[in-house]
Amino acid sequence: MKKCLFLLASLMFVGFSANAQKVEFEEFDLDNGLHVILHQDNTAPVITIGVMYDVGGKDLGGSPEAPRTGFAHFFEHLLFTGTKNIGRGEYSTIISANGGKNNANTSLDRTYYYEVFPSNNLELGLWLESERMLHPIIDQAAVDTQNEVVKEEKRMRYDNSPYGQFLFAVSENLFDVHPYKNKNIGEMSDLDASTLEEFNQYFKDWYGPNNAVLVVAGDIDSKEAKTLVEKYFSEIKSRPVPNRNFQKETPITETKKAKFYDPNIQLPAIITAYRTPGFAERDAYVLNMVSAYLSDGPTSKLYKKLVDDKKMALQAGAINIPQKDYSIYAIFGLPLGDNSLASLLTEMDEEIVKMQTELISEKDYQKLQNKFENRFVSSNSSVEGIANSLVRNYLLYGNTNLINNEIDIYRSITRQEIQDVVKKYLNPNQRVELEYLPKEKTNN
Repeated sequence: MKKCLFLLASLMFVGFSANAQKVEFEEFDLDNGLHVILHQDNTAPVITIGVMYDVGGKDLGGSPEAPRTGFAHFFEHLLFTGTKNIGRGEYSTIISANGGKNNANTSLDRTYYYEVFPSNNLELGLWLESERMLHPIIDQAAVDTQNEVVKEEKRMRYDNSPYGQFLFAVSENLFDVHPYKNKNIGEMSDLDASTLEEFNQYFKDWYGPNNAVLVVAGDIDSKEAKTLVEKYFSEIKSRPVPNRNFQKETPITETKKAKFYDPNIQLPAIITAYRTPGFAERDAYVLNMVSAYLSDGPTSKLYKKLVDDKKMALQAGAINIPQKDYSIYAIFGLPLGDNSLASLLTEMDEEIVKMQTELISEKDYQKLQNKFENRFVSSNSSVEGIANSLVRNYLLYGNTNLINNEIDIYRSITRQEIQDVVKKYLNPNQRVELEYLPKEKTNN
C-alpha cells in the first residue's frame, strides 16, 4: 500500500511539474553590446530590474606585478555610493522611497545588482542602473568608506564566525594556480594597498555594457520597456574587456592532507574536497544529484547514517559548490562525543564506495527526481526568481532557455550515470583531506 501511495504521489508531482507554465522571454542586443532580456508577466504589479556583470572574485585588480584580490566584491559595495546625478548615499534611499528594494551579490564568477519595484517605477529603475554603469562616484572618500564596510563584513561573516572560513580553507588547498584559490571577499592587505587609479581602471575594464546583461521582468509592456532600455543605456559606450588567461590546474593524483585552525570553534571537522567540472558540464548536474542523495534532508544517506543511526556525528553532509571553470565537491562531518575524525572519514568513504559499487535504489532515484522537479518549479515561482534565472542562464551557461528546459537534464540522468560519475571523481587519490581544527584565541 505504501509503495502504491509513493508511486501515485511521484506521478502526480511529475505531472504537475511537466505542465508548469513556460517562461516566455525576448532577447536583443544594443549597438554597444549590452544584452537585454525582457519577460512580460502582468499577473501582479511588480517588476524586477537586474544587471549581471561578467566579473567576479577570480578577476583580480591591480597589475600583473601587484595583483589585488577582492575587487569585484569591493565594487558590489562601491557602486552603491552614488553617481554624478545621484547624491552620495542616496541610491538606496531613492529606491525605498519609491516602494522598492534592492540588493547585490558577488561570486567568484559574476556580480549581480537588482531592484524590485511596483511596476509604475520601470523608468526609475532603468535610470538607476544606467547611472551605475555610466558614471558612478569612485573617489577616495568612497573607497575609504567602503574599505571599512568590507573589513567589518569580513570580521562578522568569516573571521569571527564558527566555521566561517570553511570554504577559504578548502579553496586554498584545492587550487594551486587558478584564482579560485583566493577569497572572494579578498585580502584586506590587498584592498589597503590599492590605489584610486587601480579602482578606476577596474571599473573601466569590467563594467561596460558589452560585459553585462540587463534583465527586466514582470508587469511590463515589452515594447515600452525596449524603448526605455534604449533611452537609458544606448548612450553608454562599449569598452575593451581584458582577456582571461587563467592557468590550468594539474589533476590531483594522490591524496593531499592539510590542516586549518579556526579560533571560533570547539568541535573539529573532517572535510574531503574534490576538484570537479565547471557547473555547465553535464557531470556537474549529476554531482548535484549526488549531493542531494547524500545530504539533502534528515532522511539522506550521510545524515541518517552518521547523525541519526550511529550517532557518530553532530552534523554531516555533502555539497557541490558550483563554479564556472572548476567546481568544488566537499563532504564533511563534525564528530560527536569521543568519535574521531578518522572514524568519521571511514564511514563517509563507505557511503561513497557503496555508490561506486551499487546502483542507488529505484525509490531513492525517484525521490531525487521529485526533489529536482520541486527545485525547478520553486526557482521560477516569482518574478524575482525568474529574472535571476534568465540573466544567470545567459551569462554563465550561454543558454537563456535553460529556464524552461534545465529540468530535462536532470530527468535524463540515470542511476548508472550517477554511479559512473561517483566512480570518476570521488576517489581518495583525487582529493584534499582537510582537518578543520580549533585554535586557541590570542589577545593580540
